[in-house]
Amino acid sequence: MYKDYFRLSEMPFSIAPDPRFLFMSDRHREALAHLLYGIQGEGGIVLLTGEVGTGKTTICRSMLEQLPDNIDVAFILNPLMSAEELLETVCEEYHIPLATERRGIKAFVDAIHARLLAANAHGRRAILIIDEAQNLSPLVLEQLRLLTNLETNTRKLLQIILIGQPELQDLLAQPAMRQVAQRVIARYHLCQLRQYEVKAYVTHRLRVSGAAQGIFPERLIKQLYRASGGVPRLINLICDRALLGAYVQGQQEVSAPTLRQAISEVAAARRPQRRRWAIAATLLALFGLAWASAPVLSKALTAWWQPPTPMLAPVAPPATVPPPAQPPPAATGQLAAAELKAAAMNLDWPSDVPRSDSEKLAFLSLFKLYGIAPDAGSKVPPCRRAEEYGQRCYVGRGGIADLLLLDQPVVIRLAVDGREYSATLTGLDRQTATLYIAGEERQVALNDLANAWSGNFILIWKAPPGFRDQAALSQPGPALNWLRQAMSRIDGTPDAGKGAFDAALARRIRAFQLAEGIQPDGFVGPRTAIRINARSGQGGPRLAGDRKG
Repeated sequence: MYKDYFRLSEMPFSIAPDPRFLFMSDRHREALAHLLYGIQGEGGIVLLTGEVGTGKTTICRSMLEQLPDNIDVAFILNPLMSAEELLETVCEEYHIPLATERRGIKAFVDAIHARLLAANAHGRRAILIIDEAQNLSPLVLEQLRLLTNLETNTRKLLQIILIGQPELQDLLAQPAMRQVAQRVIARYHLCQLRQYEVKAYVTHRLRVSGAAQGIFPERLIKQLYRASGGVPRLINLICDRALLGAYVQGQQEVSAPTLRQAISEVAAARRPQRRRWAIAATLLALFGLAWASAPVLSKALTAWWQPPTPMLAPVAPPATVPPPAQPPPAATGQLAAAELKAAAMNLDWPSDVPRSDSEKLAFLSLFKLYGIAPDAGSKVPPCRRAEEYGQRCYVGRGGIADLLLLDQPVVIRLAVDGREYSATLTGLDRQTATLYIAGEERQVALNDLANAWSGNFILIWKAPPGFRDQAALSQPGPALNWLRQAMSRIDGTPDAGKGAFDAALARRIRAFQLAEGIQPDGFVGPRTAIRINARSGQGGPRLAGDRKG
């Protein structure tokens, strides 16, 4: 969403292994040199290992761009297969025809041998590259060793490159693997970037994307290095979130608070409990079991993905605050098979509307729900425009369950047929989603939405006066007063508390979070504040039906 705002030609921190973005640190240069040296040898195995996200695959793709024309390459990305399946995949990669009546390891090896001999006779060489090679079983590794035995009187016919995590080294160090280890003619372990290299790495990727100087200030590099450990993939994830945050706030460069928030979001997304919550969200999306905000299911899911917090008083909403609605009847929102098929086709972008206008049109549809007037000629970022009407943007990432929890319309990013655009999600039921695409209302099958949606979303909400983040509630002021009054309306507990955020209020917040399906940490971040608004009768438009409060 921020590419046009920063005038970038392409996304600078994509995690795709694009060789154009390869930053050649001293370590990466040495790793590439080892690969190029290995393929110039006369057969054997070349080993490249490194921690997750250090750039191994990107280096390999850079090497492929430098290979001469007389080399045939087979590239296997998923080695979780048997020896027979691996050999069949090698045949497919080299386009070796196979007789349907003759299968098995011997048939595959014979076919590969014949193909390599024919290629050698025409002055061609063959390389087999296997990524994620730490997943290879000992039997498959032994079969690969036997492939290196294919030779003529003067040379080996096949060069094998194994790319994997450090566990691959441990696997080859086992006594049973000594014959395979002896075939390794070159090896290199790729380490993380140093701090001074992180600065050059960020600058390099921004330069390749056509960015102006100063988007990512040098003063933030130390903080970025500490958070990422110098791992390029983590740097990409954090910088991508930081640029998105700067865009949302209308900033021309990333600030320290924006970077801290990006680091926090990336760290939260990598926690095991968040992955378990994502599984729960997927189940909700696929099967439509119930609403994530229904108290019974919320408590059950929370207990599943995190141990319950002891000594929490149950939250009993007062009579003046309507409780969350029950799930709609089974018949509500269900479509016939023909209607679902039609809904699956409703994600196409209209051919007569420029796709570059999608973000502007998506926010116009969102603003209309909140009574925010359009500002046709202004170049003010949408979130800055929302602030003029007392609203604030919240940038999040999650699944269908997260959207149901927040229960507000959102702007989302979709990818259909490899091309992206922004749309406005305004409604969800058990099988369908209501979208505004280029200002036109569409009904879309929920599974198709899940397949096209990246997981990123932006919503607007009315923050209490003085609310900035969790730390803002630690001091007396308007935000803390709002919180105490809102919680009194929700749980019916008279609140005469004064001063800073105390332990009694934290316990009430935890109980509220537990009932709402939010991680019960006792802090009031944006997600908790949005749900407090909704449950205390101060929320905005709803996403999941006509529920109130």
